[in-house]
Amino acid sequence: MTRGGQGLARVAVVVRAGAAPLWWLGVVAAGAGVLVPGLTGRRIGVLAGAALFLVAAAVVAYVRRGRYRASARSAVRAGRHDVLQDRAVTVRNWRRGHRWWLLLAFLAALGTAFAVPAAGGLLLAGCGAGLWLKAAWIGRLERADEVLLWVRVDWLRAGAGRPAGKAVKGYRTTGVAAGDAAPGGARRRAPALV
Repeated sequence: MTRGGQGLARVAVVVRAGAAPLWWLGVVAAGAGVLVPGLTGRRIGVLAGAALFLVAAAVVAYVRRGRYRASARSAVRAGRHDVLQDRAVTVRNWRRGHRWWLLLAFLAALGTAFAVPAAGGLLLAGCGAGLWLKAAWIGRLERADEVLLWVRVDWLRAGAGRPAGKAVKGYRTTGVAAGDAAPGGARRRAPALV
């Protein structure tokens, strides 16, 4: 890092980083859970899991929206010495920092299958779907303001990878062409050659 610069990670990429592992671990746990009859039976387990999926997706998608919006409104322009972190590095850092939590959540989802088949896995998958929805919402904020939102990497370490956590004092902005991720945190598609 150069004079006075900060390492910056995309807010939407950090939010989206947990979506795929939670989704796939949830799907695997739900699939394995269906094989076990459980205490309640498969039908009740799957119905309860479907309800939990919808509730989890809605709660995760909507929680802390006010804080994200307020941080986006008060964001300042990134300096020329700030270093923009690649999307792949941000995703890898988040997943590495949360690997034990992901493993524990997966084991808990598998364990609940003996009581309520598939419910724990569908709850986990719902959390992943909620993160995708939240990242898409952040992408709409970014498109509306024609900026990309960034957060300091050192604040993410202090807040365990939460871009709206207490350790985060504010966001930085760049133009929409900066970095290698599109608004919402997805991989940026290469422009078509003419």
